[in-house]
Order: sequence, then structure tokens, then C-alpha cells
Amino acid sequence: MVFYDVLAKVVAVVGAGAVKWRSLQDGAQSPAVGEAPQIPEARPQGRIPTLKMPTARGWAPGQLPTAAPGLKVNAFASGLKHPRWILVLPNGDVTVAEALQSGGKPQTLFDHAMVATMRRAAAFGESPNRITLLRDADRDGVAEERHVLLENQRQPFGMALLGDTFYVGNTDGVMAFAYTEGSTRISAPARRLTTFKPDGHWTRSLLPSADGRRLYVGVGSLTNIAEGGMEVEEGRACIYELDLATNDCRVFASGLRNPVGMAWEPTTQRLWTVVNERDGLGDETPPDYLTSVAEGGFYGWPFCYWGQTVDDRVPQDAAKVATARTPDYALGGHTASLGLCWMPAGTLPGFDVDGMVIGQHGSWNRSTLSGYRVVFVPFADGRPAGPVRDILSGFLAPDESVSYGRPVGVAIGPDAHSLLVADDVGDVIWRVTGTSPSP
Repeated sequence: MVFYDVLAKVVAVVGAGAVKWRSLQDGAQSPAVGEAPQIPEARPQGRIPTLKMPTARGWAPGQLPTAAPGLKVNAFASGLKHPRWILVLPNGDVTVAEALQSGGKPQTLFDHAMVATMRRAAAFGESPNRITLLRDADRDGVAEERHVLLENQRQPFGMALLGDTFYVGNTDGVMAFAYTEGSTRISAPARRLTTFKPDGHWTRSLLPSADGRRLYVGVGSLTNIAEGGMEVEEGRACIYELDLATNDCRVFASGLRNPVGMAWEPTTQRLWTVVNERDGLGDETPPDYLTSVAEGGFYGWPFCYWGQTVDDRVPQDAAKVATARTPDYALGGHTASLGLCWMPAGTLPGFDVDGMVIGQHGSWNRSTLSGYRVVFVPFADGRPAGPVRDILSGFLAPDESVSYGRPVGVAIGPDAHSLLVADDVGDVIWRVTGTSPSP
């Protein structure tokens, strides 16, 4: 730990120098956002990437994120340990996956630098490896009951409940457990449905199909741009479709560097996801994105980005590049957009159209930090239709030196008129509602 403390300070100094140098080179860049973003020319950062991540501070007593006009926020539950993902059960209980990146011995100086940086940002350490159940029995917007639903998992993340089976996306595979509605503890043995390679981008998000017959599973890449070769990336950087009747698991879409949140758009019944793009090419290059997911679609990683823009750092496959699809909506460079849920019109006052809510965990690989907020993308006729709007902000200090929180998973609350947000630095589940009671 002393080694990492010292290294973190060295990394911060070196990173600050790289940040200043690249800021002078590139100047201020407009956010690459929207359906037709202006993406700056790539500037490969080489062996000294921009490393800028705020120190994790957490929230002071009484301190809250900043809610958009007409909204207010309160702590639905606090004192958790790195809450990442949320599932609202049919009876109104809320389950929270508590997990943290850990393990994986650093091999290079850059690996050590990244671990040091992530420790300072509270993004690396001993994982809780549990799922907690929260219950707001009196429906006052604060969970007064807390139970350990499952423990001793392996970096649990995605969750789904279908009938009497509770599914968990552990980093090494999808697990199934018998579950009785209203239970506060799962004691049934696990049943393994799939096996995935751990490490790298370790989260495994889950989304059931509308008919409950399939699960969609997001699996990220091991590395940034397949530096270890494509063999170690086999079976990664994709979304799987798991048939729950036959247990057949196939790649549904590929070339998605790190697809995390997934949601259904109800008008077209199409699957959407948010994807974290590659690092090391500049503040806004390439942007993270929100996109519909076509069956069999290839989205470029690692060969190209935003359609067929080739990444010259990667040995090329011209045939794959030729098939690469352009994402639907850019979210800005390195916002680390992770959480995703569909929010119907009128769920929150002032948000009078349908759209997607996105939890942006926040950047590390850019000179001016981005993300660190919860945003809304309006939709019309099954597609994004308008600029991004803030729902929650204020997770980052104005001077970018510390973060009070970092938003991850998002979900519509049990009352259908609130939004729940997992904050893995503040160790809080936030609840966003209107300033006036819902009718």
C-alpha cells in the first residue's frame, strides 16, 4: 500500500504534466455529442497517456448532488460498499450489487500507474462481492431495512428476476438461484449457466427479453485496443444472447469495446446499449456512445471507431472494417457512460418526453474531466431526438481535484415517479423525485 501511495503521487505529477502539455497542443475541444458529432483527429498519446482522475472524497454530512430544476434528491440508502448496479423487484424491494475491480497482478509500469490512480479514486480494492436487498416498507423514499441477499459472489453486477429465478451476472459467468418473492436471503445453491473470462472490463450486465425467454449479457474487452492480441479477446467485447430454455449462448452483436447498460426502447422493441470507447487518442476521440444494437452487428472494436474511422495503432482487418456500423448517438469522449434505463414521459416533472437515462461514471483519460453526472437523452419515434439534459450533477469538485461521488447504475423507482442512482464513491443510492408530490 505504501508503494501505491507513493506511485499515486508520482503518477499525479507526471499526469499533470501530460495534461498541461496536451492542453497546449490541442486547445479546448467541443464535446463530441449527438447524432453527427465533430470528432477531432486522433492524437495517439504513446507511452505517457493522460492520467487525470480526481481523488475520491465522498459526501460531507448534508451535502447532496445537484438536481435539475424542479427535482430534488435524497439518500434512499447510504453506508453501502461500492454499490454499482440496481434492480427493482416487482414487490418494490431494491437489490444492489456491491462489487469493485480487484485482482489481476500489474505487469507493466503503466499497469502499476493505473492501479495507483484507481486506488486513489476508490475504483480498485477488495471487492464486497455481495448483493444487498433494500426495503422501503413505509414508502417514504428511504429504505429502513437492509439485508444481505447473496454473498461470496465473484464481482456481481447485472441482476434479473424472472418468475422464481434470480439471475446474477458475475464476472466469470451468469448464475441462477431459486427465489421466493419477498425473501430477504437466498440460500439455494447456485446453478451456473455460462462461463466468461474474468478481468479487464469485468462487469456483466443482464437484460431479460420482453417474453422472459432470453437474457442479454454485456461482456467487455480485456484490454484497450487488443494489445495482447485478438486470441485473448475471443468471446469478449460483445453482447451475448442466452436462451434460458436450452442454455444456448451466442454472440448477438460484437465489436463493442465495453457495452455496459442495456435497455429496451418500447416503440421499436429494439435493444440499446451504452459503450465505453478506447483510450489514448485525445480528449474527445473517440466519443463514448449510445446505440441501438442490431443482431449480428459489428461496431468496430478494435479496428475502427464511429463507423469506419481506422485506429492506426491496431493491426487491421479490412473486411471487418467494411462491415462496421456507425453508432446512433455520441455521448462525449471518455464520459464512462455505464448506467442505462428507459424513462417514460412524465416520470419526473419537466421531463415530458420519453428517453434514456444514463449514469456517467466519469473520465480519467482526458485533460478536462467529463461525465460525473446523470443525463437524459430524449427520444421520438424510437430514436434520440434532442440534446442531452442533466438530471443530477455536482459529483465533481469545481477544480476537478476530488469527486464526492460517481454515478453508475440507474433504475426507475418502485413508485414509477422516481429515479434511483447508484453512487460507488459516495456509497449511496440516490433517489430523484419532483419537488412537489406526484398526483
